[in-house]
Order: sequence, then C-alpha cells, then structure tokens
Amino acid sequence: MTTRTAPEDNAFVLIVHEVEDYGKWKDIFDNAATIRVQAGEIEYQLLACENDERRVVHFSRWTSLAAARAFFESPELVEIRRVAGVRAPEFLYLNRIEAGKL
Repeated sequence: MTTRTAPEDNAFVLIVHEVEDYGKWKDIFDNAATIRVQAGEIEYQLLACENDERRVVHFSRWTSLAAARAFFESPELVEIRRVAGVRAPEFLYLNRIEAGKL
C-alpha cells in the first residue's frame, strides 16, 4: 500500500560520511540532540556500511529542507563536524514522493 504524504512530512536529508572514531562521533551527535530538534530535525536513523563501521549514514526527517540546509551549512555545524572527526560528508536533500509498506 502506498500513501501520498503531506508537504510538511516530506523533507529528508541523507548524509554519508566517514568518522575517525565512531564512539567520539556518537557522543557529539547525541549531545547535539537539542540543537538538532530546535533546528527542525524530527527523527533520524543511523546506519553503518556493512564492511566499514566508520562509514556512517545519517538519514533524517526535517520540518523543511530549508531548515535542514540552514542547519547543516551553518558555521556552528561545520565546526562540530570538524571536532567530531567527520571526513568528506556528502549531503543529499530529498523530498519524499511516495511511501509504502510491503
């Protein structure tokens, strides 16, 4: 069954990045929860590549793509990523077209 989503429920960000030390990165990620929520993050998933646990995928739903972009491109987040040991992040700002469960 597929469902169409409301405009306010269709903003997602997919980030793929390598972290120097997952434990250190995860502590910083967890400590940033309040600012992520304030910026408009609604929910997230963390995934690791099968053969490289330092290659982390952060998939999240946002109130809007504009809010997500403003947050991730802010000087504060650039510095947080540097301190957290993030290398070569790749950002994809995505609009959900459809969702389904099989």
